[in-house]
Amino acid sequence: MTRAAISSISPFFIVADVTATLTFYRDMLGFEVTFRGPTPDDEFFGIVRRDGAMIMFKALDEAEPIPNYSRKPTFSWDAYLDVPDPDALATEFASRGVLFSVPLTDRDDDGLRGFVIKDIDGYGLFFGNHRA
Repeated sequence: MTRAAISSISPFFIVADVTATLTFYRDMLGFEVTFRGPTPDDEFFGIVRRDGAMIMFKALDEAEPIPNYSRKPTFSWDAYLDVPDPDALATEFASRGVLFSVPLTDRDDDGLRGFVIKDIDGYGLFFGNHRA
């Protein structure tokens, strides 16, 4: 049997305010907003994309955001974004005033180099890669 390819995976986050979230990802993290809606007067769903990374957001009246950090701080990542040059990305984010939850560092326990930021809903995003 031929093995079928999986080209990507995209997290889907429940957020408090889709408009504010899309603005944060666009202005602070350099993502492109590829969908917002369903209408300008009723914006409860959105999608951002940057290169191969895509994240979807939805605001629900009956559901609050529950990032991993709020449940178990030692498992604080909600998404791992593989980036070829975490140093350059950290410099870019710092120039935009992004606050780092964990600064750019080499992790000896798992061989990763990268950093963590929390978005406006508290979702933890690790940007980095595995050092060879």
